[in-house]
Amino acid sequence: MAETIFMSLGTIAVLSAVFCILQRNALASAIWLVLTMLSLAGMYLILGAPFIAAIQVLVYTGAIMVLFIFVIMLLNLGEGGSDIRGPVARAGGLVLTVGLASFLLRLGGYDPAQLAFELTGTTDLTAADVFSAAEAGRQAAESQGVVGAVAGPLFSTYLIPFEVTSILLLAAIIGAVVLAKRRV
Repeated sequence: MAETIFMSLGTIAVLSAVFCILQRNALASAIWLVLTMLSLAGMYLILGAPFIAAIQVLVYTGAIMVLFIFVIMLLNLGEGGSDIRGPVARAGGLVLTVGLASFLLRLGGYDPAQLAFELTGTTDLTAADVFSAAEAGRQAAESQGVVGAVAGPLFSTYLIPFEVTSILLLAAIIGAVVLAKRRV
């Protein structure tokens, strides 16, 4: 049952991402992206990560998409022409799509032991031996809880990239306001 729901949510996520890319209207594209993010949150729930699912909904689907929609409305983007022009661009897109789909289908049969074998070339090691960082993260989550396991590295190891990202988002908002003010 869980596999069926997971596959359904995955299909919805992929299709809504494709529709997000193919939309000519920026606001409709943002709405399709919201559906993609909500499907990902559902997949996180099925995988047993409710904290990440909640963060996905609150931060990405809630805050960032509201920001995107606000900027789109602030800039008053109307109907735009398609960026896909001519048969050459469409053929290139089709080739890329088929290549990506075949790659993803190939990855569908992988399990951690097979990936560990491809990385090391031996069957003597387990996946936990090869992916020791993932095992350490799992043990940290068990010992201090999921929130502590996420917050610890976020506010120690990744503090600078986290703050740089927030500054970039602030710069994007200011840039959108400046661009909108020039039109008025």
